[in-house]
Amino acid sequence: MVTLEGFRKMAISLEMVIEMPRIEKTSFKIKGKIFATLNSKEYRACVRLSEIDQSAFCSFDAIVIYPVPNKWGKFGWTLINLKKIRKSMCEDVLNTAYNTVKEIKKKK
Repeated sequence: MVTLEGFRKMAISLEMVIEMPRIEKTSFKIKGKIFATLNSKEYRACVRLSEIDQSAFCSFDAIVIYPVPNKWGKFGWTLINLKKIRKSMCEDVLNTAYNTVKEIKKKK
């Protein structure tokens, strides 16, 4: 299990991350792009992964980590059940999302 504050601390410990409110969630950005959101009401997080990384992480357990069940899931957005995930896996997923978004080039 990962607490909401634990997830937040993991996210903001990454280099150059900015924490901002987003609708009813908290977002975490790198280079102006969101790589993770935290939904305290539903006790879950959402991260942006590549298609390959999403497939790999989601193959672990569909109750713990799974694609967003709409078109956003097809773009790599992946939900994390914070009550079920191990801290080490959460750190891996969060770091992967951070690095994925960090490498995306901004449109000119």
